[in-house]
Amino acid sequence: MEQEPLALGDLKPNIALLGLVPGKAATIVAVMPVGDAAVSLFYTTADGETGQEIIDAAAVARLSVVHAEDGGQRFDADPDEFRLAAEALRIRYAALYDPMAAVYSSDIDPLPHQIRAVYEDMLPKVPLRFLLADDPGAGKTIMAGLYVKEMLLRSAAERVAIVCPGGLAEQWRDELAQKFSLDLGLRQFAW
Repeated sequence: MEQEPLALGDLKPNIALLGLVPGKAATIVAVMPVGDAAVSLFYTTADGETGQEIIDAAAVARLSVVHAEDGGQRFDADPDEFRLAAEALRIRYAALYDPMAAVYSSDIDPLPHQIRAVYEDMLPKVPLRFLLADDPGAGKTIMAGLYVKEMLLRSAAERVAIVCPGGLAEQWRDELAQKFSLDLGLRQFAW
């Protein structure tokens, strides 16, 4: 549908125009005549930019009125998708506001030496590659689970390799799923 060209008399407050500000729609705030052949427009954009422009008959022909379907703000998106995206961003940035997010989002009660190992020794070091070895019962699974979950929450890990004896692979898989809600799709390899 072809739009009729604008005339100087069509320019009124609260009309959104394209072509006044490059790449943005501008809403007219006030129109003041400047002689018989021009007007002075005061405008604002959606991002808060304000300005003034003197428009004559030749310049008004290059402007067009913005209709809602032309690029105005639309609020008809799926609310469930918005909620999902907002939750994904909240989780992604959780480490910025809660440096121990993995502790509070897991079903564990870590001991002080485990927290110190993960948050003071492992996480601050770059590059982020470690061999975690300790006596039986020292909490290697808890430390590894905290480290892996924290890295995933911070979007700092894409792949994780857990090397353990074959007889313990199923135990690792179960404990990571139960205590840390991590389903890493662990695979067993035999040498």
